[in-house]
Amino acid sequence: MLIVEDEPILVMDVEMMVEDSGHVVLGYADSLDEVEGLSLADNPDLVFIDMQLAHGDNGLDVSAFVQRRWPDACIVYVTANPRMIPDDFAGGHGVIAKPFSRIGFLAALRYLSEGILRPPPSVSRPRDFVASRALAEGWAAG
Repeated sequence: MLIVEDEPILVMDVEMMVEDSGHVVLGYADSLDEVEGLSLADNPDLVFIDMQLAHGDNGLDVSAFVQRRWPDACIVYVTANPRMIPDDFAGGHGVIAKPFSRIGFLAALRYLSEGILRPPPSVSRPRDFVASRALAEGWAAG
């Protein structure tokens, strides 16, 4: 997984939850430039992207880059500003609104992990995760 967030404490918190869940964080970045400069050994399956990043960058630009570089990655916006996300999620797959609880984040991570590995997920969609229409319809048809 890849974390794109400019708040170091939140990066550490998300990284800890991801790794405690048995997943691997491949890297993290706080801006579009840092994402572009990443040299990852593996392609991320899941990318968490904040909407407001360092240097005035925004999550939609990062999402567009991720979609070009790692087209199979599932993109989830993690933001206090979910209204900044267009109705079509700009190619993203969902959103987790800040502030979030550890339990809510872990439930969303489990739901997403199951859906990526064996769509559709066997667990119910957690309340703290809002799926894009494309993802919800794709998994419903699954």
